[in-house]
Amino acid sequence: MKDRTEIVFWQRTDTAGLERMSLREEGDLVLAESTVIGTDDGGYRLDHRWKMLKDWQVLSVEVEKWDAREHERLQLERVDNGWTVNGVSRPDLDGTDEPDLSVTPFCNTLPIRRLMRENAESITLEICFIDAASMVVTRSRQRYDRVGRSEFRYVDLVLSAGFKANVQVDDQGLVVSYQGLFRRLYA
Repeated sequence: MKDRTEIVFWQRTDTAGLERMSLREEGDLVLAESTVIGTDDGGYRLDHRWKMLKDWQVLSVEVEKWDAREHERLQLERVDNGWTVNGVSRPDLDGTDEPDLSVTPFCNTLPIRRLMRENAESITLEICFIDAASMVVTRSRQRYDRVGRSEFRYVDLVLSAGFKANVQVDDQGLVVSYQGLFRRLYA
């Protein structure tokens, strides 16, 4: 991806939906910009923009959603050991590792890249879960276990406790398939 823009498409496999993401390095940052179109809840468009360090640690994520009822915006920003949501400090999110946005498999890349980099077998993370339907941020916990060289098992430990899915990735840690929810499309 260095010195170029990479385009990734994901298709929902449980409902009608499509995502187009562009990833690029810019100076000391990795930037991701994406649009998700879905048919759930009467249909929606959701744009999300990520600013990350070179190691893919998230500095901020902006989410903008349009549906039949309204247009909403949300900004989550890392501040020291905590986070702000729309500029307001959220002590309940202090110490969380990364954000997770409900409508994209991109978020799985963050912990999986960490596992790949550290050559670890398992990692448990405290996360800032962004529910795209309600545009609300809550604290949660997730675990990722290595199943194979490019396959990992995602386990939700709090909000959807007990939910598990296998996730296959490419060499960059980008999702190729997410069991029951997403598959990558190749142009």
